[in-house]
Amino acid sequence: MKKIRLLSALAIAITFYSCSTVPLTGRSQFNVVSDDQVNPAAAASYKQLLSDPKTKVISTGTDAQRVKRIGNQLAVAIEQYLKANGYADQYNFQWEFNLIQSPEVNAWCMPGGKVAVYSGILPITQTDAGLATVMGHEIGHAIAKHSAERMSQQMLLQAGGAAVGAATGNKSQVTQAVVNQAYGIGGQVALLKYSRNQESEADRLGLTFMAMAGYDPHMAVTFWQRMAAQNKGGSPPEFLSTHPSDATRIANIQKLIPEAMKYYKQ
Repeated sequence: MKKIRLLSALAIAITFYSCSTVPLTGRSQFNVVSDDQVNPAAAASYKQLLSDPKTKVISTGTDAQRVKRIGNQLAVAIEQYLKANGYADQYNFQWEFNLIQSPEVNAWCMPGGKVAVYSGILPITQTDAGLATVMGHEIGHAIAKHSAERMSQQMLLQAGGAAVGAATGNKSQVTQAVVNQAYGIGGQVALLKYSRNQESEADRLGLTFMAMAGYDPHMAVTFWQRMAAQNKGGSPPEFLSTHPSDATRIANIQKLIPEAMKYYKQ
């Protein structure tokens, strides 16, 4: 009983003293994993991926130049926003943007600003605005520190907060496996719902970031409509998905466009 009380008290204390605020959305988040822990590991993983003989980095040509140009435009706009709103000291991003040859329809941004775009998504992005939609969304995850937040949540679930200090060195895959084993399907569904919330927040951030960089937020709707057509018949039920349904995402983005337009600079 004493142990349970101690764990509960520790969990409450960690939660209370480990809250931060997501830029622009103002959401309070629980985070016990620092950038000093996450960013160097992310940078090392990114470097390893790019140097892997199996990875085909496209470094020349129009598409590679577009990825770097749009990425840099987003980075400049985001850095200006963070500085103007008192968040600059909370971020130390070393931006990199690379195009990887792969049929996979995907893109991602690691903590610290390491971005990869897969060539398989370019036929769907089609335009600069479509590419800015994707890159802005993925960067939104990094700015909101979603990876660190999820790791923090998983560690708290894993041991009621008692193992937070020791667990910070674990890889996220390890803590995820422990959580799934301990909590079963109920725990998995809870984490999936949390992930959908993160996706929606990244949509909101990405929409505003692309507007700041000079891309019309209305074009995000047309991109996601093309993505929905690509996903037709292949998406899992929304309540068991880490992403909102296409219809839900598009409807939410349409509601967010007026907010993003306030930052739109042609």
